[in-house]
Amino acid sequence: MSDPDDDLHGGVEQMRDKARELQDVAEHTADPGERRRLRDRARRLEARSEQAGGMASGDIYPWR
Repeated sequence: MSDPDDDLHGGVEQMRDKARELQDVAEHTADPGERRRLRDRARRLEARSEQAGGMASGDIYPWR
């Protein structure tokens, strides 16, 4: 049986990896609208991963 903390950390890493991937795709996209959409999505995903990472570490104030 897997440890719930490991699952949470793994999910955080997956979100961060996906955010980096979206940023890379955005950098190579010619369409400005699509680039903006991808960057916005990457930022939202990164923010969610920061929040989830803070909760996983037991930090109740992830913005500090």
